[in-house]
Amino acid sequence: MYLSRCVVGASLESVAAEEEEEEDENNSVAEVFSKPKEGVYQVVGTLSKPESAKPHFAEETYAVSSREELLSHLLECKVVLYNITEDANQIEEATWAASALHMEIAHFATPKLFILISTIMSWAKSKLPDPEDPEIPFTDEDYRRRKAHPDFMDHINAEKLILKLGKTNKHKFSTYVVASGHQYGAGEGLLHYFFKIGWLSETPAIPVFGDGNNFIPTIHVVDLAAVLQNIADHRPRSHYILAVDASMNTLQELIKCISKNVGPGKIEKIPKENAFLSKELTQMHLDMLLVNLRMESMFLKETFNIKWVAEAGLVENIERIVKEFKQSRGLLPLKVCIHGPPGVGKSTIAEELCKHYKLHHIKINDVISETIANLEKVVVSKELDSDSVGEEAEDDEEEESKNVEAAQELLSEIKESMEQNSGHLDDQYIIKCVKDKLKSMPCRNQGYVLDGFPETYDQAKDLFNLESEDEEIKSKIPKCDTLITPEFVISLTASDKFLINRIINLPESVVAGTHYTQDRFLQSLNLFRELNTEDETVLNYFDELEIHPQFIDVAKFEDPENRFIVKEIIKEIGEPRNYGLTDEEKEILERKAAEECLVKEAQEKAEQERKEAEERAERMANWEEWNKHLEEVKRQEQELLEAQSIPLRNYLMKNVMPTLMQGINECCRIRPDDPVDFLAEYLFKNSPDIE
Repeated sequence: MYLSRCVVGASLESVAAEEEEEEDENNSVAEVFSKPKEGVYQVVGTLSKPESAKPHFAEETYAVSSREELLSHLLECKVVLYNITEDANQIEEATWAASALHMEIAHFATPKLFILISTIMSWAKSKLPDPEDPEIPFTDEDYRRRKAHPDFMDHINAEKLILKLGKTNKHKFSTYVVASGHQYGAGEGLLHYFFKIGWLSETPAIPVFGDGNNFIPTIHVVDLAAVLQNIADHRPRSHYILAVDASMNTLQELIKCISKNVGPGKIEKIPKENAFLSKELTQMHLDMLLVNLRMESMFLKETFNIKWVAEAGLVENIERIVKEFKQSRGLLPLKVCIHGPPGVGKSTIAEELCKHYKLHHIKINDVISETIANLEKVVVSKELDSDSVGEEAEDDEEEESKNVEAAQELLSEIKESMEQNSGHLDDQYIIKCVKDKLKSMPCRNQGYVLDGFPETYDQAKDLFNLESEDEEIKSKIPKCDTLITPEFVISLTASDKFLINRIINLPESVVAGTHYTQDRFLQSLNLFRELNTEDETVLNYFDELEIHPQFIDVAKFEDPENRFIVKEIIKEIGEPRNYGLTDEEKEILERKAAEECLVKEAQEKAEQERKEAEERAERMANWEEWNKHLEEVKRQEQELLEAQSIPLRNYLMKNVMPTLMQGINECCRIRPDDPVDFLAEYLFKNSPDIE
């Protein structure tokens, strides 16, 4: 992104005026290079993740399918950059690209520049410049004596090849190697592991692997880009550039700084072997974290014209680095205040919002109890913090001693106030406790949901307004502390009748021991109505800050569990601003989904079996009923046949049977050859109907 904003040849000019420098220092890296310029570098290239969208600063991205196609694109470029610091798989492609371009030198229309961005890990095993004085740093001139870490041999071999290829025809094909310090800035690269642990605030201390006394050369990614710009513009005589900032910080100093500005403020030394237990750290990461090199780049200072973003290093520029880290990853705090009468469901809704957005639920009673417990812990255990770190500097010990004295004084004042007010705390101490909580690192990182506080205009003013009143007098709009002031104010409304009915219907077990008993609830409700009928209310304060509350009438939603209300609030607030689900949470959700799927399948199978059983029983019942009807029909038919056969039977008995019996007897007596013919003839002759 930096190069896409740089004018070609700009680094050959003098550095901008001091006023511009000061202005840029107050802006973020993204803001410094937000204005497009003419004659800038046109950035094209491949993506580390082909499925990703094209970056806004890129002129064009290539999805190459073959080396021949990639070479054709490289031949169109005047400057070719290859970064092998993050992905070792790029080494093979980088060496191939340089070799392929080298073979095409005769066909170059214009001179080409090839820059390999390597890592100081190719120096990791180098012998000290002066064994008798280990504090003397390595410089650019020592590069011929460098020795790589065993796991970074491919890197140093690539460096040597690139430098060799650039010696054939320097006018047409120049090659440079930039040995970059460990990069930070924006996503934080190698140090992201520690930034993430600190931001999540899930551990009491951030781990330091080993003794932490190893020196780690670093450089901000924008400063590294400025080095590349200077190489492209200056084409220096030295073809091996050491790109490190002026800092010489140890691993412990870096992590301690990160912990103080993003995390819990503490560090914990653990054995190097324990680092392998982390899923997020690879062997390459651990090798880089445990490197021990003092380095100083005299060449950058003497030859290049660099407008540094963080020349003094990460520790001296930590506020800016933390801001970049949060902005680049979208880790911005969500600050919500929920306002409403007692019994309206503030705490229930606040808990659901905290679950959804992974925020901290700020309840006044809990904050006061937590503050008292923490103060007592500080007073009782003065050396508790130092135990996990080891020996602390004298400055830290003095600061800790002052903190203990302040904690002792505040604890005494709080206890005295509670004794004088029958267990209640004065507003000034409540404001102090809540303000400290909102300024704590977890609330500054993830955000919070403030549950039912502040209750009055004055409380809101004391809590959120800046302590300096000079500027406030000049301005009609009060100057609030944006670090802790909520972004969203949700006001839950309901009638007294609705609230009283809701409390009456609560189980006795829920009401017991709370302010929801009849007398206390009515007192709380009346007090709330009094505080919110005047001109100066909490909501008026937020309106003055142009933080307009979202009003939600709870009575309109027939939902005891407040699910629809929570959905309405989530719709207003938007998407979460955090790291998303952890691996463990994803596993739990997947397991839960699998279990729900199995339960659903079992229910569907049971339902299918039930339906089949019902259908089978119905068929059997229908079959039995049909058989019963069939038997009845047969019986009725039989009776009908019998009834219809009576006249015929009577006729036969009267007119046919006597003659037939006589014919049979006569047949038996005579015994003719053909009895049937004889009997037929006999009946024909002797039938009474034939005359």
